[in-house]
Amino acid sequence: MKTFKFPLILLIVLLIIGLISACSMEVSKAEDTAIPTSGIITATLYPTFTPRASATPLPATAIPSVDPVPGKVTAQINVRKSPSTASESVGLLNINSEVQIIGVDASEGWYQIYFVLPSGARGEGWGAADYILTDSKPNVPVTAGGSSSTSEEETNGQVTQQINVRRGPGTGFDALGILNSGDDITLLGKNLGGTWLQIEYFSGDDGKAWVFASYVQSDENENLPIVAEAEKLATEIAATAIPIYSPAPEDNDSTEEPAISVIFSATNSRAFNYSSDLSSPDGDAEDWIAFHPNSAVSDRVNLLIDLSCTGNGSLIVELWQGGILLTQWGALECGDSDYALSMFRDETYQFRLVAKRARKLEYINYTLQVRAAP
Repeated sequence: MKTFKFPLILLIVLLIIGLISACSMEVSKAEDTAIPTSGIITATLYPTFTPRASATPLPATAIPSVDPVPGKVTAQINVRKSPSTASESVGLLNINSEVQIIGVDASEGWYQIYFVLPSGARGEGWGAADYILTDSKPNVPVTAGGSSSTSEEETNGQVTQQINVRRGPGTGFDALGILNSGDDITLLGKNLGGTWLQIEYFSGDDGKAWVFASYVQSDENENLPIVAEAEKLATEIAATAIPIYSPAPEDNDSTEEPAISVIFSATNSRAFNYSSDLSSPDGDAEDWIAFHPNSAVSDRVNLLIDLSCTGNGSLIVELWQGGILLTQWGALECGDSDYALSMFRDETYQFRLVAKRARKLEYINYTLQVRAAP
């Protein structure tokens, strides 16, 4: 019997050792698979939100691309911040200046333009459509209301030809700008003689300035109040102002190369203004001005012509066609207004303006306006 006790006890011991080893292996495996976290920064995942259902958003409004339409200025004009003569002037364009038209106001009386001033400065503004010549009616979008800055109720006068706007009631006062024929203005008062009218003008002192009454049409001139300080200003200027004339600068124009050459449109922009100066016996004594009347309905074009002059000299005006001096057309003189001429369409004519010959210096500054009769 003793021979069998030892193996039995040994077998039991071996079984116990085997069980203990198995438990130790499971603990070791569990420790081997644990991921240590000490010293490791883990990224935090943001919570996922389920988007709410919403209406399909509307597409953004497309901005139309505009092909600028080239135009040419037919008179000296103000470029303004908005489509109104009461708006601030941002610059002055000379005749034959080239512009790019990008819009029109609702009344079609103003074009929105890109422009280059004589100084080289570039900008964007508004110019009166009557003085911008185009080959055809510009196909551009309406980009502003019609002359919203000055309503019809506010204006009580209209300019009948291009005039200077001055700081006071007299030619001795500084010129602040110009107004063109057809511009609507607001009259505020007049000087004692009624020869000068005070108007609303953005660039003037306290928003006021003066224009010559002869070139303003209004039914209210007689009812305008007399501006007392105007007489004091005019008297002071008259007492100190002594006109000093200098020879007109040479511009070297000729019948082959006129100072300006204007082609009238058959449908719009059928007018132009030109201002210059002449003198004798010294300085520039003549100017050549070419124009080409046009009409969509008739073989003849009826024109109205104004000629205003200042200075101590006088002018002779000749009419030429094809290098030939015309002698049966009449006589245009300084001070003439609405002088009527009937011309053939699609023909080029030229005015030759000559300072009368003088022994002592005589100087003339003039403005010529040519427009198609309505």
